[in-house]
Amino acid sequence: MKLTSMKQKKIPDDTSDRLLDTISTMLEEIGEDPHREGLLKTPERVARSLRFLTKGYNQNPEELLKNAVFTEAYDEMVVVRDIDLFSMCEHHLLPFFGKAHIAYIPDGKIVGLSKIARVVEVFSRRLQVQERLTQQIRDAIQNVLNPKGVGVVIEARHLCMVMRGVEKLNSVTSTSAMSGQFITSQSTRSEFLRLIKP
Repeated sequence: MKLTSMKQKKIPDDTSDRLLDTISTMLEEIGEDPHREGLLKTPERVARSLRFLTKGYNQNPEELLKNAVFTEAYDEMVVVRDIDLFSMCEHHLLPFFGKAHIAYIPDGKIVGLSKIARVVEVFSRRLQVQERLTQQIRDAIQNVLNPKGVGVVIEARHLCMVMRGVEKLNSVTSTSAMSGQFITSQSTRSEFLRLIKP
């Protein structure tokens, strides 16, 4: 089953004058003086920060996975839980952060465990919504390994809900995306959800 992945968009690495000017203009528009001492280097700092927080646009998660695929007869569930993730909400450009829990059932191929965490990193370092992020992680693993199934659960706190809007400090958003046996077998799904409980 071939699942679709988000197309990559090449983002320049430099902190361009245009970006610096845009950040300076933004400071002016909110009533600040970008020329005062404390803000003189802010446009450059923010530009560097944005480049770091969106560096996933310049990385291909499927190629990253392909570099660590191994032939192995193991056919039981592999679970990597509590993978830290930090991303930026595309609606408000505010952070959301939490944990990703990922499982797959190999079908003759396994992948280096660190690469699973790297896939989370690549997709989370883009402007995101949690729902799409969850699906993209599932799809990349499914496309490269073609396992018997993939399960992904993300639990995250969104600062767009904490710092503004409804201001609900303790709210946690959970999303899941499954394929293969994680959809067709209730026992497989239940085992995964049991294994990722704290």
